[in-house]
Amino acid sequence: MNLNTRNISQHSALCGRMFKRVVLTAAIIGLSGCATMSDWFADEEEIKIRRIAPIENQFEPKEVWSYSIGDGVNGFFSRLEPAFGNNKVFAAERHGEVVALTPDTGDVVWERNFAIFKEESFWDDIARIWRSGASAKISALAAGYNMVFIATEDGIIRALDQETGETLWEQSVPGEILATPAMDEGILVLNTGAGVLFGLDVKTGEQLWRSETDVPPLSLRGISAPVATNGGAIVGTPTGKLQVNILTSGIPAWETAITAPSGATELERIIDVDSSPVVYGTNVYIVSYDGTLAALELRSGRILWKREYGSYRDLAVSGNRIYVVDTRSIVYALDRRNGVEIWSQAGLKERNLTAPLVMDDKLVVGDRWGLMHWLNTEDGSLIARYDLGGDDEDEAIYATPIKVNDLVVTITRDGDIAALSSQ
Repeated sequence: MNLNTRNISQHSALCGRMFKRVVLTAAIIGLSGCATMSDWFADEEEIKIRRIAPIENQFEPKEVWSYSIGDGVNGFFSRLEPAFGNNKVFAAERHGEVVALTPDTGDVVWERNFAIFKEESFWDDIARIWRSGASAKISALAAGYNMVFIATEDGIIRALDQETGETLWEQSVPGEILATPAMDEGILVLNTGAGVLFGLDVKTGEQLWRSETDVPPLSLRGISAPVATNGGAIVGTPTGKLQVNILTSGIPAWETAITAPSGATELERIIDVDSSPVVYGTNVYIVSYDGTLAALELRSGRILWKREYGSYRDLAVSGNRIYVVDTRSIVYALDRRNGVEIWSQAGLKERNLTAPLVMDDKLVVGDRWGLMHWLNTEDGSLIARYDLGGDDEDEAIYATPIKVNDLVVTITRDGDIAALSSQ
């Protein structure tokens, strides 16, 4: 991309974001007593949740840079979040745009668009100037091995060169890819909604193995992101189990039931393990949707302890603590050695929080109305807040923020990427 093109792209992104905020501000001013236009469609309980109690910031988060990428994920279910590798931030929107940004300024390094155009004639190329094409349904991305991997809901996985954005290989698998791929020992691990785990050669995309598991009649929209480490591919299953496959062959090493179904209806019997396992030392930690948080021995799968916490969001582990955001958006800190609760924070209850990110002595989460919250890891107190989305559900922070050097990078539902400093 030449300099003029990059400047135009950045200028357009900035103007787009400013326009959205101006329109939102005008709507707020014009309501004469109501806080936002969306309040017209909210019931009393939702308004009560939205009207969060103010806090006194102990520090002032600052927006270091921002970038707007297409339309984000719009109203679709998605766990698509940015990735960081080789001193670049990689981000994508569901429709097809993929971009690499510099971590300190947000400048564009390269960009690609994988939106689908069925025809490839000369006139169709010209028409692309004003047509957006069909959605590529990008669902996940991951960075590693000097590549960035782009996955879709149609089961397509592409490997791009991190420096140039050039496509190195493309492969397809049966089933939706809804979770971030994992990689280790030259093998890329994909988990699909069809209950099949795939191992691909990271350099060529060649399928090396596949491993199937049962899928219940009713399960959550979403799957566990696998972890590849210590010679194993570790993943949660929709049947309430933690499963480990040998990384080089895909052969199951062990599986342990974390929870068991109960109840009279299929809805009551949902026991998905949708969170990504967390490996820390010789143990692995996992949480199920129906209310079981467990620590297991990595080598054998033996359960060390269980506690009653339910979540479909990823855990965060740091030092001797586990941080959990449960299904009601209550935040907990527990001792990872025995599962004893240290503190809980219910001040953000029902705000659809993201999974937590640990930044030094702070815990960072985003919420449904575009607010970023910082908690003290020592006692769970709320110590800072930043309004990124302007109390707009279209600007909800839906994906787990990521750590980029000393910055927190997050993305809103409609594609606004922001890098925030909490120094």
